[in-house]
Amino acid sequence: MQIVAIDAPSNLGLRPPAPDVEPGARKAPAALRAAGLLARLGARDGGAVPAPPYSPQPDLAVGFRNGTALAAYSQTLSEHLQPLLHGREFVLVLGGDCSVLLGASLALKRRGRYGLAFVDAHDDYSYVRDRARYRGIVTAAGVDLGLATGHGPAVLTDIGGMSPYVREADVVQLGLSREPGDSDYAATETYDASGILTFDVDTVRRDARAAGLAARTRLEADATQGYWIHVDADVLDARAMPAVDSPNARGLSYAQLRAMLTPLLASPKAVGLDLTIYDPDLDPKGVYARRLVDAVTGAFADSGRYALPAAR
Repeated sequence: MQIVAIDAPSNLGLRPPAPDVEPGARKAPAALRAAGLLARLGARDGGAVPAPPYSPQPDLAVGFRNGTALAAYSQTLSEHLQPLLHGREFVLVLGGDCSVLLGASLALKRRGRYGLAFVDAHDDYSYVRDRARYRGIVTAAGVDLGLATGHGPAVLTDIGGMSPYVREADVVQLGLSREPGDSDYAATETYDASGILTFDVDTVRRDARAAGLAARTRLEADATQGYWIHVDADVLDARAMPAVDSPNARGLSYAQLRAMLTPLLASPKAVGLDLTIYDPDLDPKGVYARRLVDAVTGAFADSGRYALPAAR
């Protein structure tokens, strides 16, 4: 099975890292290509879906920063992905921030019922407790799983009357790493009550391959047509991957990420993967881009499902 790669250079789901500074995640697809990702996978170039301009200003109409633009972008990305999902290629989406999941999951919902392997240090489901304080500036990258499962404004969660894009029962989360104070800030009890199967960071650290295999088993057992894999680079420990907007003080090593992804990619039900949140502005020498590419291409090679180019 050939891999087709699509650039989704969006930073619409992020807050400004500093006043008048635009998040650098939109530069990730170019940086990952420069680090050799497509060449090492032998991937076909499926082009790019340019994102609307980023704005740091509140979007009071939707309640999310860049919410109106993100709704339009999710629709455009979905339309670009749909014909690729009808083919026999594995779709690789290079984000951008985590909100590209909305376009991918919307495209899948238009085909039928699909599951989701959600690889992330955060649950990206629980809203802040003080919603009024953040009205207009809630960031979609922080609640992309919540939006994809139907929680939030209809302009984002119900595009084309398709809500939810993914059923909670069809989601498996891997790598969740909660810190003291998370539950004070966000309503984490809503995630805990969601029924989403979770393999937390400690479980994955003990045996990453076993966690990935258990997640695959669950996703294969669901009555779905396949599943998507979402990978947020902040699932990696901050010492391994500091080039993200929210570095994770207790995360995975590159070897653990590779081992966990391998069985997920090996499944015939896996149809695509998005890789998100890496910020080249925080990695001027490209060190972490190369390490991330090593881990991801290693997982594809180890999965045995994909015929990768022979090493020269």
